[in-house]
Amino acid sequence: MMNKFKAALFDLDGVLVDTEGTYTEFWREIGKNYGKKATFANDIKGTTLTDILSTHFAEPETRKEIESKLHDFEDNMEFHLFPGVKEFLKELRRRGVKCAIVTSSDKRKMASLAKQHPDFASEMETVVIADDVQRSKPDPQGYLLAADRLGIAPELCVVFEDSLQGLEAGRRSGALVVGLTTTNTIESVAPLCDITAPAISDLNPDTIGF
Repeated sequence: MMNKFKAALFDLDGVLVDTEGTYTEFWREIGKNYGKKATFANDIKGTTLTDILSTHFAEPETRKEIESKLHDFEDNMEFHLFPGVKEFLKELRRRGVKCAIVTSSDKRKMASLAKQHPDFASEMETVVIADDVQRSKPDPQGYLLAADRLGIAPELCVVFEDSLQGLEAGRRSGALVVGLTTTNTIESVAPLCDITAPAISDLNPDTIGF
């Protein structure tokens, strides 16, 4: 397996930036205020805002209201990189591995991220966001698009994910899947991936196969 893989495709929240707990609290409050079941915040992890709104909220005014609340929330949130992320990306680039982000985030959120980490995007050859796909995770469209943009076959890519929907998307893309237990338990993550780890800082490029 050594030196087999040529590209690394990263989910954003819960993988590169430590925001999943903050989002969970936001969506838990939304779920409570709009009469959703107790597991709502976890059920929607990894899916795009468009998919969340169209699937769970029938009224157009309600959708607008929630979208406005989310944008206000994201405009003021802090994006903390997980420990070891910069070093891991630097090592991958040193080895000639192409890197991409595949996220359910939209342009506005990515602009907020760029303000706080202006050099972060330069570590990536491409970024696939919600606006680029028609089908949300667990559909593999986002990961397949990233692989296509990089010019690398999916089976030569490694997907890094934390959400169950994202792990399923990675698996369906044909890539090797690394599941991080930053959001879900190892018991729920393990069946959907090839490698598990607590976080990026616990991974070694050699043992993955870069």
